[in-house]
Amino acid sequence: MNMDLSALPKNFTWGAATSAYQIEGATQTDGRGVSIWDTFAMQPGKTIRGESGAVACDHYNRYEQDLDMMKSMGLQAYRFSVAWPRIQPSGRGAANEKGLGFYDKLVDGLLERGIDPHLTLYHWDLPQSLQDLGGWLNRDTAFAFADYAEIVARRLGDRVKTIATHNEPWCTAYLGFGNGQFAPGLKDPALVPQVAHHLLLSHGLAMSKMRAVNSQAQLGIVLNQCSVYTSSDTPENRAEAALQWANFVQLYMHPLFKQAYPEVKGFVPPSNIEAGDMALIGQKMDFLGVNYYTRIWCSKEGVPEPAPYGRTDMDWIICPEGLTKLLVDIHKEYSPLPPIYITENGVAYPDKAAGNDVADPKRIEFMKLHFEAVAKAATQGVDVRGFFYWSLMDNYEWNSGYDKRFGIVHVDYATQQRRLKDSAKWYRDFIADQSQSAVQTETADEAIIA
Repeated sequence: MNMDLSALPKNFTWGAATSAYQIEGATQTDGRGVSIWDTFAMQPGKTIRGESGAVACDHYNRYEQDLDMMKSMGLQAYRFSVAWPRIQPSGRGAANEKGLGFYDKLVDGLLERGIDPHLTLYHWDLPQSLQDLGGWLNRDTAFAFADYAEIVARRLGDRVKTIATHNEPWCTAYLGFGNGQFAPGLKDPALVPQVAHHLLLSHGLAMSKMRAVNSQAQLGIVLNQCSVYTSSDTPENRAEAALQWANFVQLYMHPLFKQAYPEVKGFVPPSNIEAGDMALIGQKMDFLGVNYYTRIWCSKEGVPEPAPYGRTDMDWIICPEGLTKLLVDIHKEYSPLPPIYITENGVAYPDKAAGNDVADPKRIEFMKLHFEAVAKAATQGVDVRGFFYWSLMDNYEWNSGYDKRFGIVHVDYATQQRRLKDSAKWYRDFIADQSQSAVQTETADEAIIA
């Protein structure tokens, strides 16, 4: 397919993303503390074959090789997360110098290779010591998180491009506390709004602390969001769609941009709000990260969801037009929004290596469709500044273990050999073409001005 990306800004950023627990391994190295995912994965039946991130992609020991690989792919930016248990093994107190030192080397290594670092503070690996005190059900955890954020911002905030407080608080709250699918594995839907509020409060507290240390980084948050579709325009379907939108999107967007929780029939707001919380949560951000994978389908009649582009290995419907709709919908509902980055978008397929080659044509098609979906949103006024493919390499996919491969780089977990998939080679050439086009456009603009 020929893509029309002309609506994207000429300095649009093309990158890839990972998270600490999914790739680093070395869970008992250099003073790292125990995380809730270390604990969760040890419990029988919680993950596929009891697999954990104890080794993962061994990125902690192979980061130089991985940085060289990123440079060879022409990535302009790399989004990664910091493991809180590496920085504060118990979640509080003095920083672990060896843990901070690793991220120092990672950030410097990226900059030396001309790659912009984008940092996420929390991608689900809470120190187990804090979970023992209630974790995100305990309001004190929000204050501990802010202290941790300050430590990281002081050390790295002068060199990273952006700092996101949280990655996908919906997953932390709902999958961790509502249905028990993720760590810490609690199953009580009534806990979800309470946890969500503490996560949002921790975001606000962290933003204040990071601003106070004069971090040079742009500050924001990353939310996973879905567009919502109905099979027909009936009152029942509209009501269900409104509730799904409230629980998935507005639960986080409303406090962040309206300093209030949504008022939708059936929606249960948090009951643990204290004076001053909403102003903290709703303070100005420099960017918003949006993670998009699929849509939500509402059909009280039980109409099957159509799948014109098929399903992923996660059994998610592929719906690129849903990304356009989502971006346009939040742009209309919450304008003016800060600049948006697509901080995650990607697809899992059961890729297999044949020698040094890994053919994944469906992933390339997926990428093209979603790149163009972002451009279509830009034509409707959405300010999108960058796109981070998820993920840089195959990695530990949480409770799915190592079965699901999202990477554009194939990882042989037995040998830790990395192989560029066809999608990585295509992305490398695509980024080079985009960079060349941007240079030509800039040169032409300068000639006109002259």
